[in-house]
Amino acid sequence: MAFFAQYAYQPMYVYGFIVAFMVASGFGLPIPEELTLMSAGLVAYMANNPDKYPPPYPGMEGVDTIVLCIVCFSAVVFSDTLVYLIGKYFGGSLIKTRFLKKHVEGEGFKRINSWFQKYGGWACGIFRFTPGIRFPGHLSCGLLGIPLWKFLAIDALVAFISVPTQVYIVAKYGHLIIDRLAEFKMTVVAIAAGLFLIWLIRKVYKKHVRKNT
Repeated sequence: MAFFAQYAYQPMYVYGFIVAFMVASGFGLPIPEELTLMSAGLVAYMANNPDKYPPPYPGMEGVDTIVLCIVCFSAVVFSDTLVYLIGKYFGGSLIKTRFLKKHVEGEGFKRINSWFQKYGGWACGIFRFTPGIRFPGHLSCGLLGIPLWKFLAIDALVAFISVPTQVYIVAKYGHLIIDRLAEFKMTVVAIAAGLFLIWLIRKVYKKHVRKNT
């Protein structure tokens, strides 16, 4: 909360971070888009409640919820279109690289092809709701020759339905998330402790077996 609160009154930093994180997420880096949107909404919630999260200095401008929704939407469409254009103009060469071979030869690409065969151009919108194959999916849209106008229309429509609503709801009702963070924290700690215990037992057991063989 302290990390988010320090940026609630530095809107230009927040908007810049969102664009950078969305582009990174669009290229398949492990920065979940949903986590970025939720974090952005929490920052806006704090800026909207200066009584609970006061600015460092009086009169500082906070993150504006509407502007934030526009920035998030624009960043999402921009990152998706950038991947599409790379697929359109460089996909033939990139698909032979080691970086993309795992997507081409794996189950993810088979699923992408089946969705294209079943839904046609509307598959562009399905990729928006499918973390893990957004990058190869949008890359395939360009590689397989989906018209740019069609990709933009479908992707923007789906993003308009999902992205601003997520940000706005969190910005409006962020207290519900913040109030539950303590419970989530305890749950995560309990799960992590359980997994560590299982790992430790397995390691000790394997070491014991090796000594007796």
